[in-house]
Amino acid sequence: MSYVTGDTIKALRTKRKLTQKQLADALFVSDKAVSKWETGKGLPDISILPELAKALSVSVSELLTGELAQNMNRSCDMTKTLFYCCPVCGNVILSVGAGSFSCCGITLPPLEAEESADHAIDLQMIDGELYVSLKHPMEKEHYISFFAYVTSDGAEVRKLYPEQAAEARFSRKGSGIIYAYCNRHGLQKLKL
Repeated sequence: MSYVTGDTIKALRTKRKLTQKQLADALFVSDKAVSKWETGKGLPDISILPELAKALSVSVSELLTGELAQNMNRSCDMTKTLFYCCPVCGNVILSVGAGSFSCCGITLPPLEAEESADHAIDLQMIDGELYVSLKHPMEKEHYISFFAYVTSDGAEVRKLYPEQAAEARFSRKGSGIIYAYCNRHGLQKLKL
């Protein structure tokens, strides 16, 4: 595990146009403590990392890695949604644009979607809704974890569990992308 460096603290402090004294006052520590952190002669206690991150206007993750996440997706086009899935507990995280996410102590990479190959996603219109299904095992060791329907202005996710049918219904909202995530084969997509 990485830990915050003095260079990171100094760079973030100067970017925010804070003096060592101003940062110290915000954290209820001495300016000498901040100086020691920045020169590598000491480290901030782990208990104040959330307050330090807040004072420097970054997340704790950004503070620890020194990598600042910037939202380059100013148009907020939901079709640029990225999915992250924890291999330990199965949590699913959606993000419009890149982010830094972790779960169960693991930094999660974004899932890379491929055109549906291993499993053919079947779409039907039933009663004005999109009915999405897959011929796929739904066993504890091998199953579809979720379906998602993403359009330019929204995203819907249906979480699935083993021994459930590999199917979901979505309100039709126009063109977009249907995603299916298999816990063994990864993320599949089908453009509408």
